[in-house]
Amino acid sequence: MKLRKSYLWVFASAVLLAAGAVTACAQAPTDPQIAGIVQTANQIDINQAKLALKKTSNPQVKEFANQMISDHTSLEKSVNDLAKKLGVTPEDSATSKQLKQQAADETKKLVSLHGKAFDKEYASHEVAFHQTVIDAAKTTLIPNANNAELKSALEGAAPLLQGHLEHAQQLEQSLGAK
Repeated sequence: MKLRKSYLWVFASAVLLAAGAVTACAQAPTDPQIAGIVQTANQIDINQAKLALKKTSNPQVKEFANQMISDHTSLEKSVNDLAKKLGVTPEDSATSKQLKQQAADETKKLVSLHGKAFDKEYASHEVAFHQTVIDAAKTTLIPNANNAELKSALEGAAPLLQGHLEHAQQLEQSLGAK
């Protein structure tokens, strides 16, 4: 259990450091990079929720995973529609590449787990992931968005992400993952 908490702390810290490193450099993320980071985060959550649907038999985990697929697919469509409207092509950045690598590592870990161990890891990961995304949005993405519509869209997604975090925390608690 200590190892799991340690892993989640390292994961969350790495994402925050990656996001913070972009801010700390002379270059803040550009609007195309911000769109790329948001697109990457949405796709990660969709992919991991799809994996959860394949691996779990727990109805609570299935409900949560279905919600993640539905909500993050809608968010992804909104980001893509806004990017097209603004003439912005989402770009990779050090942060989005780091997110992809961490997601690949977490997916590898999730694939190796079964039953309750899978459910607990998935729930714990979702808590850490959503907290990290919320923190990165507040400290890096929103402050550095130059386009008012992009900034507004990021701010508008905050309550949904907060709801996901709270749902993931409830799931984690019901599974005894803490």
